[in-house]
Amino acid sequence: MKEDIRIETERLLLRPITLDDTEAIYAYSKNENVGPNAGWKPHESIEETRELMEVIFVGQEGVFGIVLKATGKLIGTIGLVEDRKRQYDKVKMLGYAIDEAYWGCGYTTEAAAALIHYGREVLQLRLISVYCYPFNERSKRVIAKLGFHYEGRLALSEQLYNGVVYDHECYAMVLEDRYAG
Repeated sequence: MKEDIRIETERLLLRPITLDDTEAIYAYSKNENVGPNAGWKPHESIEETRELMEVIFVGQEGVFGIVLKATGKLIGTIGLVEDRKRQYDKVKMLGYAIDEAYWGCGYTTEAAAALIHYGREVLQLRLISVYCYPFNERSKRVIAKLGFHYEGRLALSEQLYNGVVYDHECYAMVLEDRYAG
């Protein structure tokens, strides 16, 4: 059985996602301002959310719900997952999505900083990558606050659900005490 990893910060608990989180994830995933910034279409039904959760979130190592400690409310998701652009098992990609009602509160930065620490200290990663679309200024600010370095733009990187093709802005954080070249 997989270990039940929980990571605490001052205001947040990062914990594994379960199907009990379906309503909370649907609540922000149906918002037309959330999904498109991360490359997915707004969810049209709670059933759609449940189906996607079974594939993307539930039981996935390195993927966590972002929960407010003060209220117990799940407000987003975050994870260190396989980076398909890099073929090395000591590299993971940071990804996140958060309910629009909590944008600008520092929660994403707080959760990501804790996950970066986990990646460095527990997973012994050598590099963490993160990607965003050129138009996603909010995500760029989070990435900058975390200390990622800009690597460049990967042209025509991803075709979205609506047929639009976007470039990726590519960032990396070399975990220097583990990197030899």
